[in-house]
Amino acid sequence: MADWNGSDGATVVVADIGGTTLRIGRWDAATGRLDDVTRHAVDGLGRYPQEPSERLQSRVLAQLGDRLADYLSTCPEARVVGVSFAGPVDERGMVLAAPTIWGGGGEPLNVGEILTRRLGRTVVVANDMTAAAWRYAATETEGFCVVTISSGIGNKVFRDGDVLVHPLGYGGELGHWLVDPRPDALPCDCGGRGHLGAVASGRGLLAAARRAADEHPDRFAGSALARPSADPEAMTCEALAEAVREEDAFATDVLCEALRYLALAISCVYTAIGIRRYVVIGGFAVAVGEPIVTHLTGQLRAVGCFGLDAGEVERMVRLGAPDDDHGLIGMGRLASRNLADVQLSTVGER
Repeated sequence: MADWNGSDGATVVVADIGGTTLRIGRWDAATGRLDDVTRHAVDGLGRYPQEPSERLQSRVLAQLGDRLADYLSTCPEARVVGVSFAGPVDERGMVLAAPTIWGGGGEPLNVGEILTRRLGRTVVVANDMTAAAWRYAATETEGFCVVTISSGIGNKVFRDGDVLVHPLGYGGELGHWLVDPRPDALPCDCGGRGHLGAVASGRGLLAAARRAADEHPDRFAGSALARPSADPEAMTCEALAEAVREEDAFATDVLCEALRYLALAISCVYTAIGIRRYVVIGGFAVAVGEPIVTHLTGQLRAVGCFGLDAGEVERMVRLGAPDDDHGLIGMGRLASRNLADVQLSTVGER
């Protein structure tokens, strides 16, 4: 297991970029403390849905470089920058794709190399779920899978002291598992249709709720989601999460239908490699809170997990920390492992 806290008191500037939010903070490798976190809306697909992927890549890399440069001006002692990125990252630090950030197009980019030149610091790059796994590796006592329900769906398995991933960066992309083969299935940010992320992510759930409102206007009319506006397009993820917390029947049915697919994915991971612990994180999951664990566990009982009784299934899923710091903390721990060799320019999946 890694030395979590380092030994020289060095500061690491950490960033976590997803489909919605860019977070930047200061990680103290000696104390394991995260401070001074700033948040910015990402200049990507969510804000500019009509722009081509190549243009979004330029926007996002410029924003990331500018924001990190500004932050480093207040933290000159930082010798290493860690970037947690929402997309598969290979062992060279090459971001191979980023559907939730710049859609399904765009060429692979060596984000670590680009930012190292831009910032004049060693830049460590890892997939966001790899980083999140390193956060929970400090507290979980057995192999586990971390699953995010946010702008998209992602996962990583941590076992035997490391994240299970191919050197080319793939592995842990459950969000792009095909669960709905219908030609009119909900579109995924990657350009496909019917992927788990298109169905069970925050964005997917919002699209599913709007579709259900159009198909079942009478049921929608009786939902809290129809107030203050009866226009399904006025619905937001925040309102959907609140309605689930308040046990709104319409919202809960939409959620449970989506979670059935996620439960099938978890059951498949368990059946294939025996992982029995699942930590659920992500903005939408945190917004819903414990009810999302309750409903996901119910769906897991319904689909079944071979060899496990009901009590064991009940203990499979837990909600992660109620914050959005997973990528920052995990990236701080992962980047701190490289403080002894500041000549290292990038690192991908570990």
